[in-house]
Amino acid sequence: MHTKSLSFRLLVAEGLVLAAFFALVSVVLEQSFRESAEEDLKETLQVQVYSLLSVTELNNVGELKMPPSLREPRFENPGSGLYAFIQPVGKKPVWHSQSAIGLDASTPPELSPGHSIFTLDDHNRYAFHYDVIWQNETGVEHEYIFTVEEDASFLTAQVARFQTTLRYWLLVIGVVLVVIQFAVLRWSLKPLRIIVKDLGAVEKGKKNQLDGQYATELEGLAGHLNAFITNERIQMERYRNSLADLAHSLKTPLAILRGCVESFNVNKNTVQEQITRIDEIVEYQLQRAAAKGEHITSKTADLSDIIKKITSSLQKVYIDKGITLDIKIPELCQIYCGEGDLYEIIGNLMDNACKWCHHQIKVSVSVNHRKGQRKFSVLLHIEDDGPGIPAGKLGEILKRGVRADENIHGHGIGMTVVNELVGLLGGKLEGGTSALLGGMRWSVYLP
Repeated sequence: MHTKSLSFRLLVAEGLVLAAFFALVSVVLEQSFRESAEEDLKETLQVQVYSLLSVTELNNVGELKMPPSLREPRFENPGSGLYAFIQPVGKKPVWHSQSAIGLDASTPPELSPGHSIFTLDDHNRYAFHYDVIWQNETGVEHEYIFTVEEDASFLTAQVARFQTTLRYWLLVIGVVLVVIQFAVLRWSLKPLRIIVKDLGAVEKGKKNQLDGQYATELEGLAGHLNAFITNERIQMERYRNSLADLAHSLKTPLAILRGCVESFNVNKNTVQEQITRIDEIVEYQLQRAAAKGEHITSKTADLSDIIKKITSSLQKVYIDKGITLDIKIPELCQIYCGEGDLYEIIGNLMDNACKWCHHQIKVSVSVNHRKGQRKFSVLLHIEDDGPGIPAGKLGEILKRGVRADENIHGHGIGMTVVNELVGLLGGKLEGGTSALLGGMRWSVYLP
C-alpha cells in the first residue's frame, strides 16, 4: 500500500484513533476494577470485624476474652495476609490474631464510637477500623478499636491479572478491528479504483467514456468527466471539420479566380473581390474552429445583397452552362446573422444547384413565415430542374464526406456545413422535390 494513498492515510488515522480509544478504555476499566475490588475487600473486612465482635467478651474488670480459635482459619496462620487487632483508643493493641505475630498494628485515625473507616496504611495493608464502646456489668465503659487488615499484594495481584487479560483481549480486538477496517476501506474505495481504471481505458482508447456503475457520490464526477471528454473530442472534431470546411469554402473563389486569369485586366475588380472573399473565409473558419459550440450573434446582414453577390459570382463560374437564374427576393432583407454564415449556407446551396441543374434555377425569399407552431423570420427556397436526390438519400448527403454522385468532383462536406450552420443558428433545413421545376428543392428556415 502506497504511503500517499487514501487507504493508507485512513487506515493510519483510524488505527491511531482505535489505539487512543483502547488506551482510554483500558485506563477506565482498570480503575473501575480496582475501585470495585477495593469495595469488595472493604465489605469482606467489615464482615470479619463483625465476626470478631460476635465472639469477643468483656469481663467485670474490663478485660477482653477471646476464644482459643476463630472461625476464619487465616487468622490462625502466621503470614497468611489477613490480620486482626484490638486496641484501646490511644494505646497499644491488647489482642492480635495468630497471623499477626511479629507485625506492628497500623495506627488508626481518630474515630467516634460507632463509626468505621477503610484505609491503605503505611505497611501497604488495607485496614478496616471500627470504634466501639462496651459497658461491663458494673456500668463502666471501655472504648476499643477493632482492626482487620489485608495485604495489598492480594488485591494488586488481582488487578494485575485483570490488566493482563484486559490488555491481551483489547490487543486482539484492536488487530481484528484494523483488519476489518482495512477490508471495509478496500470495499468502500473500490468505486474510486474502478473509475481510475476506466479513465485509464479511456486514455488508451479502449473506452469512449466512463460508462460503469459508480457509487452515487461519484455519479456527478463521472458525468462532469464524461462532459469534459466529450467536449474535448468535439473540439478535436471541430478542428478537423473546420480545416475541411476551409478547403471546401475556398473552392468557389478559386474557381472564379481561375476563370479570370486569362483576362486579368478586364476582371481586375472581380479578382480583388474574390481575394478579399478568400481572406474573409479563412478568418471566418478560424473563428469557427475556436468556438465552443454556442452561436450567438448581435449583427445583422442583408440576405438579399448576399444572394445577389453569390449569383453574380456563380454566373461567371458556370457561364458555359447557360443557366437561367430566376431570383425573387425583397430589395432589402436584414436578418440577425453573420455574413460568413450566410455566405456558407447560400453559397453551398446555390453552387450545388448550379452544378446539378440542367438550365434553370429559382431562388425565392419570403419573410415572417410560420412553420407549425413556430414563426421564422425568413424562408429561403433554392430550386433547380436537375435530377434531384432520391428521398432515401436526403439524410445520407448531410453526413460529412458523402456525395449524391461520386462521379462529381467535390469533398462531400458542403451540405454538412449548411446543416450544421442552420442548426447552430436555431433554424431548420428541409429537402424535397421542386413542384415547379421538378428537380431538387432546399428550404432554409432562419429565425
